[in-house]
Amino acid sequence: MQPIPPHLTPSRYPKRATYDRDAINAILDEALVCTISFTLDNKPFAIPTGFVRHEDKIYIHGSVGSHFIREIEKGLPVCISVTLIDAIVVAKSAFNHSVNYRSVILFGTPEKIEDVQQKIEAFRWLTEKFVPNSWDYLRPIRENEVRKTTVLAFSLDEASAKVRTGMTGDDEDKEQPIWSGIIPLETRRLAPVTEDVSEGIPLPPHLKL
Repeated sequence: MQPIPPHLTPSRYPKRATYDRDAINAILDEALVCTISFTLDNKPFAIPTGFVRHEDKIYIHGSVGSHFIREIEKGLPVCISVTLIDAIVVAKSAFNHSVNYRSVILFGTPEKIEDVQQKIEAFRWLTEKFVPNSWDYLRPIRENEVRKTTVLAFSLDEASAKVRTGMTGDDEDKEQPIWSGIIPLETRRLAPVTEDVSEGIPLPPHLKL
């Protein structure tokens, strides 16, 4: 096994880190949004955007006119982060409060997808992630829509995950008569809400809870 580079090794609680690709993929597949960070003209930027993982890469898309997309597609190095919050950890002291989380950080440079069919596939992967089983139901994508959109891919070769689970581990204050534990959090899909122009159109099976 190759040594882990320093920029992928957490300075705090390094034992929480994992480089297992299955663990990384599971977090990326559950998260809907990532944050892409980069430096341009000596100014830091952090842009949240939807993404999808397919095999050993993640894909984002944006307008060909987007300043953010036009700059990073030149090969600008980026750091991409994803975080899922599972619980608030309530300790017996404010100092020891924490959160249970699953996160991924990856470093890389973008690969611009030029092939039209591969771009369409990336659109399909992203659409199916956000709204499963919807691609074949929707109006087919148009050629001009493909031309107006840039697709960028990022390798997972330099990626790591970091995970916190469990209770407080607050041994110092364990005798204090103060409640401690966790408050679980969840993100879930609720029932779809129909807009005016779709009144009377049956809800398709893939949108039914």
